[in-house]
Amino acid sequence: MKVKIINGSHHSLPEYTTPQAAGLDLRANLDNPVTLQPFQRMLIPTGLRISLPLGYEAQVRPRSGLALKKGITVLNSPGTIDADYRGEIGVILANLSQEVFLINDGDRIAQMVIGRCEQAEWEPVETLDETERGEGGFGHSGVK
Repeated sequence: MKVKIINGSHHSLPEYTTPQAAGLDLRANLDNPVTLQPFQRMLIPTGLRISLPLGYEAQVRPRSGLALKKGITVLNSPGTIDADYRGEIGVILANLSQEVFLINDGDRIAQMVIGRCEQAEWEPVETLDETERGEGGFGHSGVK
């Protein structure tokens, strides 16, 4: 699939780091390093703008290494980029650790996964089909 992109960053286009990777690395596009204090959140620019085909979305997700090793996550994970959005892609990073985290220009800060999405058409009804689970909510299936 071809995706139109405007690269206003200081960096090369996002890439899949392995042949079977699902996500493309997103990099910080900064004029100066940024400090993310413990429990602080901040919008980090990427300098990228995209035009997705109709019926697709892009999800911005945390990088597992940053999450595990540094406590850095994408706050609205996954962040959704709609097919009709044309603005710059920004990543809302949150520091969930007790330590200051420094973000430098070009740091890989998140990953972006592109996938199909459907829009629902509501069909109002009076009842729903029965299932084994029924109305069982959180924790309904128990602990095994």
